[in-house]
Amino acid sequence: MDISIEQIFAPNYDLRLLIAELEAYLAGLYLPEQQHGWKLDRLFEPNVKVFLTKQGNRTVGCGCIALFGDYAEVKRMFVIPAARGQGLGRAMLKRLEDEAREAGMKWLRLETGHAQADAMRLYEAYGFHPRRSFGDYKDLSPLGLATSHFYEMNLQ
Repeated sequence: MDISIEQIFAPNYDLRLLIAELEAYLAGLYLPEQQHGWKLDRLFEPNVKVFLTKQGNRTVGCGCIALFGDYAEVKRMFVIPAARGQGLGRAMLKRLEDEAREAGMKWLRLETGHAQADAMRLYEAYGFHPRRSFGDYKDLSPLGLATSHFYEMNLQ
């Protein structure tokens, strides 16, 4: 099937549905203090790029990249369960990596939760390596960090 990854510049219906599904999924796995996803308005700040993955005309995933100093952070990466296992997550990571490189970032980083084993396998297979907390995560309480795993990939 035809796959595309498109940047969007404002919240739309498809993104709202994906984020709602992602938040419902995460709420079943983690306490509120352990969920670190950004809200929609923050995704459209000037340092953030938002992308949707489509199969034909159906939106099946999303991913964002936030640009900071010398690193970029993967945010709100999600593929609907029915579309998993088809390389869509890897395709999104490639797009986000390309965007980070184009912006001159040295590192691509992310946070995910311990209950998301499939996501951790994807990130590790893609070339991410475990690291300690970074950025705003350093200020979280021990409870807030208890389920978090942090990764990075060198872009240079």
